[in-house]
Amino acid sequence: MSSAVTWMGRWQVPLYLGAIMLAGIVGLAAPAAGPPLARTINPVLGLLLYATFLGVPFAAIGAAVRDLRFLATVLVLNFVIVPAVVFGLSRFVSADEAVLLGVLLVLLTPCIDYVIVFSGIAGGASARLLAAAPRLMLGQILLLPVYLLLFVGPDTVGLIELAPFGEAFGFLIVIPLAAAGLTQWWARHSRAGQVLKETALGLMVPLMMLTLAVVVASQIAGIGSQLSTLLLVVPIYVAFLVVMVPLGILAARFARLDVPASRAVVFSGATRNSLVVLPLALALPEPLEIAALVVVTQTLVELVGMVVYVRLIPRLMPARPAASPWV
Repeated sequence: MSSAVTWMGRWQVPLYLGAIMLAGIVGLAAPAAGPPLARTINPVLGLLLYATFLGVPFAAIGAAVRDLRFLATVLVLNFVIVPAVVFGLSRFVSADEAVLLGVLLVLLTPCIDYVIVFSGIAGGASARLLAAAPRLMLGQILLLPVYLLLFVGPDTVGLIELAPFGEAFGFLIVIPLAAAGLTQWWARHSRAGQVLKETALGLMVPLMMLTLAVVVASQIAGIGSQLSTLLLVVPIYVAFLVVMVPLGILAARFARLDVPASRAVVFSGATRNSLVVLPLALALPEPLEIAALVVVTQTLVELVGMVVYVRLIPRLMPARPAASPWV
């Protein structure tokens, strides 16, 4: 099994791209499979995060909680710098309220789940991102209504239910984290627990491929049905991914963070909470229903972007001595 895990780790980026392409073909060929597949997104993502949390030493999480400089950098980047960027980019679709709302919902909410996976693949400080997740979740619950009030007005904000935020946090963070903690404890006291831990860690790449495939296959048909409208937001999402690289690097450099923390900051600023805000968008009334597809479009663009990021960010921010200009 170790040789297979090593091989998958070496070729993980091509494997992810292949999963995305194959899922797109399946989703277009069998659009009726979309709704059933959509219901598996959270369970599959929960398994992926369980495996991810298994690889993070819980002692490192305790130390990360006390890293106030990293936490402050992530919070400022996501809740001060990102909203300014999003406001500017969203002006290009401000004439269409439903499309504008979808763009704002997804770009104003920082990711708390698979950002930990992609950041870890790129050598980022995944334990610090995990420690920051509760603050990021609380911040977006409190600030999203404020930003929407400023950007679209009170009438539109009144149509949004925020309860899915709490549900997603419990299902995607609390439960996988608790299960990983119990598994780590069991692995220290039992051979069976150690086997379970090693098996789950060895399935990281297949679980990521499965997550990507389920998201793409379940949503690609809906994207195709509104393609002409949704193509308008693709340049916005691509521009966001491009702009957040230098902004993340500058924020990390200003805070004088080490390289793993700096890489994690860039990923945190660029990845968005699309899988959590999707239920919010799906609950909107019929005149605004395209907002959900706008959110899903961001997911597809971001998944491809993250595959690029895991190769690009380590090259832009290589491991160097403290005198490096990136630190």
